[in-house]
Amino acid sequence: MNELSALSDSIADWLSDHAGRIALAVGTAALIVALLLGVKRLLLRAASRIGGDRAWPALVAGVIRKTRLWFLAALAARLVQGYADPPEVVAQTIAFLFVVAATFQAAIWAKTFALGLIERRAAARGDDAQLASAMTIIRVLVSFAIFAIAAVFVLDNLGVDVTGLVAGLGIGGIAIGLAAQGIFRDLFAAIAILFDRPFHVGDAITFPSKDGRTTGTVETIGLKSTRVRGQTGELWIIANAKLLEQELTNLTDRRFHRMTLPVGAAQDTDPEQAAAIPAILREAAEQAGQRFVRANFVRFGENSLDYELVFDCDSGGQGEAKAAFDMVALALYRLLRERGVELASPP
Repeated sequence: MNELSALSDSIADWLSDHAGRIALAVGTAALIVALLLGVKRLLLRAASRIGGDRAWPALVAGVIRKTRLWFLAALAARLVQGYADPPEVVAQTIAFLFVVAATFQAAIWAKTFALGLIERRAAARGDDAQLASAMTIIRVLVSFAIFAIAAVFVLDNLGVDVTGLVAGLGIGGIAIGLAAQGIFRDLFAAIAILFDRPFHVGDAITFPSKDGRTTGTVETIGLKSTRVRGQTGELWIIANAKLLEQELTNLTDRRFHRMTLPVGAAQDTDPEQAAAIPAILREAAEQAGQRFVRANFVRFGENSLDYELVFDCDSGGQGEAKAAFDMVALALYRLLRERGVELASPP
């Protein structure tokens, strides 16, 4: 009690003896806070003018917007405390409060930047809703990690021995990781899908299965598994980690379809007509609006002269590619009929 009474008297004497200097320090601190708030507004306005909704300016603006008034007040108090010549206990208190405020303000900035970066990456192609559940877990994990580090730093500044705490957190993290190893593998695989974008909801993909390779359409991408609807209607539910371990083919993301159309002319076709068939093949592809690649004689069949037309369909969809194939085939059939070239009969 005597120590507390002496401390109280010391602070009271300081307040009475340094009233003018304290008032000057408080006024200066208020001006510093007002100036910092003005700088914050100017930075936000500049970020808005530079980038609008573009990724990096908007991300920086989001971080600046999270600057808290209590941090600015603690910073201002730390800057002006020398003017008031406070007793040691008051100076130590101000210094400690500044460390706490600065630590948690830095944690808020780091959290805002990290989550903003992840969310903008998820929304880059307009399908961030597909990983909404994963994003919820990511927010929790990022927030926990950042604020746990901040709390350990503050406790260390209080003089608390944090060695045991850090070791306990490490052991606990290892135990939880081992217990939920499969869940975390699939979670991190979901995060990899979020960043790497090997496929999206609605994409047609091909992946290995016990029956060879299976083709299907991605319906949902969840926290633990991805659901793929097979071409014959079945639903495949595949763990994210297992899916990414395999070699996948994204059929939707292909830039073009290269298609081959074999043609067999009757074996008794006139040599001059046979020589003109490659040009007819090219004309058929161009009439159908497809990109011609090559046309050539392949072999002498049992009862046919075999040719091959190769062309590209620039549409990435399977349906459009099949429709393009039909158009080329029909155009070729019409041209062969017009030029008097007969198709070979089945052997």
